[in-house]
Amino acid sequence: MKLCIIGIGYVGLVSGACFADLGNDVICVDKDIHKINNLKSGIIPIYEPGLNELVKKNYETGRLKFSLNLKDAINKSSIIFICVGTPPKKNDNSVNLNYIFNVAKQISKSIKSFKIIITKSTVPVTTGDKIEKIISSKISNKLFSVVSNPEFLREGEAIRDFIFPDRIVIGTDNKKINKILKSLYSPIISKGGKYFNTSRRTAELIKYASNSFLATKITFINEIANLCEKTNINVEDIAIGMGLDSRIGGRFLRAGPSYGGSCFPKDTKAIVATADKYKTNLTLIKKVISSNSNRSKLLLKKISSILSNKFKNKKICFLGVTFKANTDDMRGSPCLKLIPFLSNKGSFINYFDPTGEKKELKKFKNVRFSNSVKHACYKSDLIIIHSEWNEFKSLNFNKLVNKKNYSIYDFRNTYSPEKMKKLKIKYFSIGR
Repeated sequence: MKLCIIGIGYVGLVSGACFADLGNDVICVDKDIHKINNLKSGIIPIYEPGLNELVKKNYETGRLKFSLNLKDAINKSSIIFICVGTPPKKNDNSVNLNYIFNVAKQISKSIKSFKIIITKSTVPVTTGDKIEKIISSKISNKLFSVVSNPEFLREGEAIRDFIFPDRIVIGTDNKKINKILKSLYSPIISKGGKYFNTSRRTAELIKYASNSFLATKITFINEIANLCEKTNINVEDIAIGMGLDSRIGGRFLRAGPSYGGSCFPKDTKAIVATADKYKTNLTLIKKVISSNSNRSKLLLKKISSILSNKFKNKKICFLGVTFKANTDDMRGSPCLKLIPFLSNKGSFINYFDPTGEKKELKKFKNVRFSNSVKHACYKSDLIIIHSEWNEFKSLNFNKLVNKKNYSIYDFRNTYSPEKMKKLKIKYFSIGR
């Protein structure tokens, strides 16, 4: 099939590359000329395992193209995916839909034959209705159909999640359109992907409800971890025991720092804003947001205890600074609250991240990027394992640090407390 992807961000580029790899002809459109030129030259704007190779392979075959010309891409395609950003508004928790609506206006000026218009961007319920109204103000309803098809891609696992999804959600009441989209996804369905057709509004809300529930699971196990630390219980055993219950399941029951990334913080706040609009009080999700926000304070309290409340001139190493491993995404990263606090207290921060130096940390004093784990750890008073990259899982800390009387605070429970004790390392973890 001939597809147009509007917006070459995380969702758009991954979706475009994967659809092309399934044999479709895909044109990815963006207004950023720098990004388009880079992609044509093989420079990928985001870090995602396997994406570089997938883009290169399908670009060279001609199935994947990059363009600035939206009108031309729409005319050459039968299905149009809207994958632009939906950031939160600056003054409240609601979603800024300007990018979505601007695209809808541009689409309305470009359609000459029937098109299926699909929102993959995460959007509040009724957004599809508004897109339909915008486009129908310019052209006949007979020339298009608006569908919701939310993405469920995890950063670091996006390609696998696209090819082997838990479910494919299609929001449309049009049986003919549903049949076409089921055919589009048939290679994925044949591999076990569950296809679910529902109403457009339902599909829109499924995404927010799903992310809010996962955020709740993370927050729940983090609060249980707090109790485990007080009662000398291993939270990992708690998680295993809970996860064996099929009604609960073991995924997203790993205790750690606060949840972050581009989705959970934004989407939990957005669903609350939507509920408030409809005079519905989502008390549980509000508590989840509050608990997650307070988590950094608890981590800082622990760091203060480890350092005996002496921050000035302490050398602190952060291993990983992205919100999780296998991504370069800094959005919602816990370190964005921790590092400024420690810096303001007079500590010296060295950090290493496999995805390189971060512009978000350049503005803070006494914060320096190290180009290796060795340089980051050397002579540290405290090492914080912030992200669970594989290369952090079997380190010889005594050799790397090259000094006595240092501590490790492991946010990801990467190491065994018993092993650290044998090595005479002052080791602290989450809920153990």
